[in-house]
Amino acid sequence: MLRFSGTGETHVGLVRTGNEDSAFVGPTCLLVADGVGGGAAGEVASATAAYAVAATVLAAEADPAGTLTRAVEAAQVQVAAGVAADPSRAGMATTLTVVVTDGRTFVLAHLGDSRGYVFSRGALTRVTRDHTYVQDLLDEGRIGSLDAAQHPWRNVVLRTVDGRDGAADLLTLHLAPGDRVLLASDGLTDLVGEDEIAEILGRRGDDDAVAALVAAALSRGGRDNVTCVLGTVVDGPPISADGLLLGALRDPANVVDVAAVRSDSA
Repeated sequence: MLRFSGTGETHVGLVRTGNEDSAFVGPTCLLVADGVGGGAAGEVASATAAYAVAATVLAAEADPAGTLTRAVEAAQVQVAAGVAADPSRAGMATTLTVVVTDGRTFVLAHLGDSRGYVFSRGALTRVTRDHTYVQDLLDEGRIGSLDAAQHPWRNVVLRTVDGRDGAADLLTLHLAPGDRVLLASDGLTDLVGEDEIAEILGRRGDDDAVAALVAAALSRGGRDNVTCVLGTVVDGPPISADGLLLGALRDPANVVDVAAVRSDSA
């Protein structure tokens, strides 16, 4: 049975005062969520979405694609409930990038501009598309990559978990033992290029690699929260593990309604 041996690290950065990123690392699930734009209650949005998705995934035993569809729906419902309970949270939203396996199939769900990569046989491949205004301009050929890096709207995210009905992109990943999956918030990818990411992954084990990636972002100013989750695919018996919680998800007060999520997932 295939599963992840994973780790992760998060840092508030060198500019922001709070961490609005959330992450989860478990044998069957890797997840990163980034509260959007330092806006209203970003830490609540990311933690609530991460909790809803992880709880839904951990309660399921098969059908990763169907499970992720339900998980994203649960996250949207809970974020909407958070706004309804406290109107000061109006506008809160979060990115979401998550990979789930049932031991055979790996499926990725993605909303926003947190990125997913596969590192296999020494090559790094980005498997997500940024849901941003600037990425649309790039795809249409209206700007080049150098312009995109400096564009004043480069952080405008068009698709998120925001309490509405937005569905995630779903992608089946074809992974084998030894392949590695990296999920990261834009606090990493805005500052550290893909060549450097590949170089770090190529010469370091998982724990050292995530530490080096976070350090690289901080060395370039650390202007945002930075979160990296890294999982290596292994073949072995299933294991019971609670999972590693990172960032805003570590504070239960940031989750809108833990009881409702548990009830919906049961």
